[in-house]
Amino acid sequence: MCPQCRQPMLVFELDGVEIDRCLSCRGTWLDAGELEQIARLEGGSPERLGLALRDSAPGKRGRRRCPRCRRRLRITTVGEKPAVELDRCPLGHGFWFDAGEMETLIRAFAEGEGGPVGRFFSELYRTELHSIQGG
Repeated sequence: MCPQCRQPMLVFELDGVEIDRCLSCRGTWLDAGELEQIARLEGGSPERLGLALRDSAPGKRGRRRCPRCRRRLRITTVGEKPAVELDRCPLGHGFWFDAGEMETLIRAFAEGEGGPVGRFFSELYRTELHSIQGG
């Protein structure tokens, strides 16, 4: 169930990475390690991203709950320019991304041209934006 709107999430698999996506609020849940896999597919530095995730101090408890263990997610800030505020499971099960946050974070840690995951999310967000605007 979606931590934001409590709707069922769909699971997409892209190059071996399972992406849990809520079509209602357009949020995304990634299990532990999947964000680093996406960064690797994008030609980015999974080591830099992993270090940034480990170094980000868990902040205050949020209202959302982890879809795996049901504990309240902790709000943490990752990256610098741009910084992205994420919801993180206190037991390390994964991260919740509001619409567009994952793409922003991946771009911040990408090196070079975007890969298949970036193109997939760009197309997904473009389709969603188009449908929201009534196109």
